[in-house]
Amino acid sequence: MNFFEFNKMAGAVLMALIFIMVTGMATGYIFSDDAPDQPGYAIEVADGSGGGAATEPEPEVDFATLLASADAGRGERVAKKCAACHTFDAEMANKTGPHLFGVVDRAIASVDDFKYSDAMVEFGDGKVWNPETLNEYLTKPKDLVPGTAMAFAGLKKPEDRANLISYLQTLTE
Repeated sequence: MNFFEFNKMAGAVLMALIFIMVTGMATGYIFSDDAPDQPGYAIEVADGSGGGAATEPEPEVDFATLLASADAGRGERVAKKCAACHTFDAEMANKTGPHLFGVVDRAIASVDDFKYSDAMVEFGDGKVWNPETLNEYLTKPKDLVPGTAMAFAGLKKPEDRANLISYLQTLTE
């Protein structure tokens, strides 16, 4: 290979590097890399009313009213969610959680042969499971008793909680 061929190859490499550098500078001027103040895009979502105007939220019904009209049969179906960790008969052995027979108006953390978490024992000092406390607890257990061992996320629908408590009220001697 002679010197002229070497100069042609070196010139081609140098030209390619200059081309890449100029292209990079040109695209840097054309396209901005400034980050936006708020990342992402705002997406307008129409509500389900078909109108476009926001609808008013439904008025919240008093829990005592819901409990008065609750259906224990539906509550028994809701209680199937509890059956993984609780029994509904005082004679049956406790599972992960204590039995729920007679839980309404029973002292909190009072089943003798069950080991409650320290948080539940502290919370239950002198309290009973009345319907209002059960409603609040079943909404989201960890909110009412932080540190409870109960891993259940809670029942979102007030009707489900009322039906379940109505069913639990039937579990007495």
